[in-house]
Amino acid sequence: MARFVMKFGGTSVANIALLERIADRVHRVREAGHEAVLVVSAMGHETDRLVALAESIDFQSLATRREMDVLLATGEQVTISLLAMMLLKKGISAKSYQGHQVGILTDDAHSRARVLSVETDQLLSDLSRNIVPVIAGFQGVAPNGWTTTLGRGGSDTTAVAVAAALNADECQIFTDVDGVYTTDPRVVAGRSPPVQNYL
Repeated sequence: MARFVMKFGGTSVANIALLERIADRVHRVREAGHEAVLVVSAMGHETDRLVALAESIDFQSLATRREMDVLLATGEQVTISLLAMMLLKKGISAKSYQGHQVGILTDDAHSRARVLSVETDQLLSDLSRNIVPVIAGFQGVAPNGWTTTLGRGGSDTTAVAVAAALNADECQIFTDVDGVYTTDPRVVAGRSPPVQNYL
């Protein structure tokens, strides 16, 4: 039996049909006798929508950085609840967790927080009872109890931190790109193939 932390980004969770595909994949992993812990991003373009709403207020201050973290963390909250529902529909026991609920402790640098530790008691308890934890990526909680976000690539960071804390056999990051590029292929066309293809 292996323990997998499986991370799904925004384009992989962009709609209900894609959530069903993830649930089917998790079912296959479980049928093979393995444990799965899921980490997910907000549904495709949801973070952009939330940022645009905040920018429409046209006000910036140190205090608004705290509020931006509270706002942006809601995107992942939608995904974890919907994916947990889909897993339950497929007969797979699942529970959704926001960053603070699973104990992802960070420093207090809003919008660019660093993970300090990950509590594992609840996750290990779930796994021992054949429950699939579905964790909101990109977010955590500062020592003062405030919601924080991890910045660009934060869901990947969450997945790696959770995998390390759980001594997972693999941290699997599912993506819709060909591999690791030196530039963003959506911005710079005609670049060479990926430097390394991990898929």
